[in-house]
Amino acid sequence: MSEAGTVTITETAATKIADMMLEDERPDAGLRVFVQGGGCSGFQYGLQIEDGSGDPETDKVFEAHGVRLYVDPISIRYLSGAQVDYVNKIDGGGFTVKNPNAKSTCGCGSSFDA
Repeated sequence: MSEAGTVTITETAATKIADMMLEDERPDAGLRVFVQGGGCSGFQYGLQIEDGSGDPETDKVFEAHGVRLYVDPISIRYLSGAQVDYVNKIDGGGFTVKNPNAKSTCGCGSSFDA
């Protein structure tokens, strides 16, 4: 399980991210994980592939299973202890964030209330 102050990624999600980065010919990229206002519960998660090394002045950088995660200082307050996963479902697969800080989540699982 995740420790406070960190954001982790499962091996399944890391494999999916690595495949996407190779497909886009961006093998040195990382994954930015962030929180922004919106969604039906107040906040929503964002994930995007990012080239470079993030912002070394402010970003927290985590690495697991060969994938780097970048989290900005505001988002880390909401994501401390969270885990990024990839889940295959009958209607398709997708990334999910398991966040111990979320007081409630919406039915779609992409937004939460802190």
